[in-house]
Amino acid sequence: MTSSSLLFPRLASLLLIFAIATFSSFQARAQDALPNHLSKRVVGDYGEWSKYQTPPYGAAQIPYHKLTHINHAGVSFDAYGNLSVPDGFIEAELNHRAHAAGVKVMLLLGGDFSGVEASGAIQTLVDNIAAMEKQHGYDGVDIDWEYPETATDRKFLVTLMAKLRESNPQYVLSIDAPPWGGFGYDLKHLQISLDYVNIMMYDCAGPWTAYGQLNSPIFWNWHDPAPYECQPGGSVHDAANIFLKHMPAKKLNMGTPFYGYRYGNINQEFGLCPNSASTADGECDWAVRSGNYGTDFKPLINQRGWQTFYDPVAMVPYMLRANGGNGYITYDDAFSTYFRVWYADWQRGLGGTFMWSLDADYDGHSQDLMDAMYNASLSAR
Repeated sequence: MTSSSLLFPRLASLLLIFAIATFSSFQARAQDALPNHLSKRVVGDYGEWSKYQTPPYGAAQIPYHKLTHINHAGVSFDAYGNLSVPDGFIEAELNHRAHAAGVKVMLLLGGDFSGVEASGAIQTLVDNIAAMEKQHGYDGVDIDWEYPETATDRKFLVTLMAKLRESNPQYVLSIDAPPWGGFGYDLKHLQISLDYVNIMMYDCAGPWTAYGQLNSPIFWNWHDPAPYECQPGGSVHDAANIFLKHMPAKKLNMGTPFYGYRYGNINQEFGLCPNSASTADGECDWAVRSGNYGTDFKPLINQRGWQTFYDPVAMVPYMLRANGGNGYITYDDAFSTYFRVWYADWQRGLGGTFMWSLDADYDGHSQDLMDAMYNASLSAR
C-alpha cells in the first residue's frame, strides 16, 4: 500500500493526462466497431467452468465483436499425452459464433508438461491435440506451463512448439509466460514457432505475500514497503522492458487481470498481515482470498464501508476500510484497465493484450473491464 501523497513520476503523469482525455472520447465511439477494425490483438481466456457460476457466463454472453482470439480453458492431460475433456466442455455455439465474427478459438492447455517430458510422450500429446482441434474446429493452441525451470524444460518447450507448428502450419500458437521471463524460456528459438507470447502481468499479490501488495502495477512504486514479489518484472512497464529485449513488440501481448485479492485482517499502518510472522513461510496465507471484479469488488467501490484510492505511481486502484479498520483490496477498474491496455498497445507498441478471465468482470448485465480493454485497443484509430 502506498500513500496518496506520493508524487507522480513525470512520465506517468504525462501519460495519465493523455489517457484521461482519450478514455472519454473513445468509450463512446468505439461501441460500433467490428473485429476487423482492430489493429491490435484482444485475447480473452474463457474457462469452461464459468457456465456454472453465478451469474453464469457461457458462449451466449461473450462479446465476440470485441475480441480477436479466445483461449478455451478446461482440458487437461496426463504424463502420457492423453487428453481429459470435461463433460460439457465442447460448445458448438462457441466456435460457431466466434468464427462468424471472425474470431479465432484456441485450446488453452495447462498441466504437467514435465511429466510428458519425462515419459517421452511428446508426439502422443501433439497428435491428440491435433485430433481434437480438427474434430471440433479449433484454430490453435495456447500453452500454459507454470513454469519451465530447467535446461531440459527449456529445450522441451521449444521442441513442443515446433512439433505443434509442424502438425498444422495454420495453427495460431502462443504460450503464457510470467512477467519476469525466466531461464526456462528460450525466447529466441520459441518465436520461430510462436505467433505471440501472453505476458501474465498479475499475481504480484496473493496468499504467498507477507504484505498487502498490488496485484498488477502498471508502474512500480518504489515507495511500496512490500517485497518485490514479481521481481524483476513487477509492473507492465518493467515486464515490457524484459520481453522487448528478446522478442519483437508485435509478438507480445500484455496481460490484464479481471480479478483481484482481498486481504481480510491486514494492519493498515504497516500493510503487514498480522499472521505472517507466525506462519512457517512468513506469508499471509489464509488472510487473502481472490475475487472477481464484477461480482466481488465492483459492488464495494466506495460502498459498504469501503473507500477506493488510487496509487499515484502504480496507476491502479485499491480499497481500504473507510473507518480505518483492518482490510485491503487490490483490483483493477475500468480506468486502470483502459490505461494499462493503452500504454501497452500504443506507448510500448506491443501486438496486443489479453485478460484472465472473460467471465470475471461480468455482473449479470455488463462487462466494464472488457469494454475498457476493447476501447483502449482502438485508441489510435
